[in-house]
Amino acid sequence: MSPALDTLSGRVAVITGAASGIGRATAQLFAERGALVVVADIVEKQAEATVDLIRRGGGTAAPFTVDVSDEEEVAAMVGHTVTLFGSIDILHNNAAALDPGTLGQDRDVVSMAVDLWDRTMAVTLRGAMLGCKYALPHMLERGAGVILNTTSTAGLTGDLSRPAYGSAKAGVVSFTRYVATLYGRRGIRCNAIAPGLILSPPALAALTPEQLDTARHNRLVPRHGRPEDVAALAAFLASDEAGFITGQVINVDGGALAHSPGYSDQLRLSGDSHY
Repeated sequence: MSPALDTLSGRVAVITGAASGIGRATAQLFAERGALVVVADIVEKQAEATVDLIRRGGGTAAPFTVDVSDEEEVAAMVGHTVTLFGSIDILHNNAAALDPGTLGQDRDVVSMAVDLWDRTMAVTLRGAMLGCKYALPHMLERGAGVILNTTSTAGLTGDLSRPAYGSAKAGVVSFTRYVATLYGRRGIRCNAIAPGLILSPPALAALTPEQLDTARHNRLVPRHGRPEDVAALAAFLASDEAGFITGQVINVDGGALAHSPGYSDQLRLSGDSHY
């Protein structure tokens, strides 16, 4: 491994929602940069597949099956990590309720099923809290630690669908700032990453070609986002290179929220060659 890419050497990282998409790409990149990775996910076989990819690439990883909304399971995840690797240096709360049965029914407030709202909050927001609740004591004992929370641009703006998902992700933003404020002077850094549309498996399954084309035109970077784009930011924020960054929310959205999408569409439809 090149020393320039050895930025996470020996660090112990727990990544939830690591069986596919952003979580898998982040787990692979962390391992490539020297981290010992616990690949945590509710989907056991896919978590094991991520571990296999890491090991075949020469990295160190172990799977752990967890429902992040369940306090006992999250406590067991952290305990297993400390037993296996001796510490926990990085926690990436990346899991969210993205299954079609939840996200696909999250349409509007009037038709919202209360159980759907509660499940979204339990996985996406309570899951992040529980991860911190059980990882923080180990980090505080050592006087150092990095927490990353995956939020979303959906938590920063309103939209015409998925109010439960957006509200849960907005909660993750606020929670990130609280953790950074409460524990910053005790050696803990906490930041949130806000992806825009990333072509992960759930996105590819849920979106039509027309929707993807519209999203592309409403970005300033003329390509679709990839899980590796988010992983690259996560690896930087987890490293000592980001040692003066905490309490921040950083978008990975190709510039989608840097301008008015409506204005972008007007220019495109007018035939402006730049669009």
